[in-house]
Amino acid sequence: MSRRLALVAAALLALPGAALAQERQLRLTPSEVAALTAGGATAGTSGVAGIRTTVLYGDPTKAGPYTIALRVPPNMRIAAHSHRDDRTAVVVSGVWKFGYGRRADAALVKTLPPGSFYSEPAGVDHFAMTGPEGASVYISGFGPTSTDYVEAANAPKP
Repeated sequence: MSRRLALVAAALLALPGAALAQERQLRLTPSEVAALTAGGATAGTSGVAGIRTTVLYGDPTKAGPYTIALRVPPNMRIAAHSHRDDRTAVVVSGVWKFGYGRRADAALVKTLPPGSFYSEPAGVDHFAMTGPEGASVYISGFGPTSTDYVEAANAPKP
């Protein structure tokens, strides 16, 4: 019986759906995340210089789920912007000061320590700030994503 079960399992794994499911299986320790290639401004980020972005899962430029890790330096301000997809996020380290609104107003932020969760609904303007410790945030959405600044003058220049 166990040989038959093994043959059935092998056959199921040979199916395209099973192969795709295996490709989506991902487990990363903090040191493995740290070893991934980080870049600057990529799809789904604010584009602000100094922010390091790592794609943990998927591709934010294509249809489908994705997760990106942002490492934001100390004393950073990200102007009000929105994204075309619904996103959720978890603060991994540091302190993330996040607010909703059409301008980055410190009076509108909620201070989010590690372990905090928040949402970025599609088309809803939001902004963020860090203090002296910076922050790391994991953001998940369903691409393709975009970053649209409330005021074009606030958009980072390439």
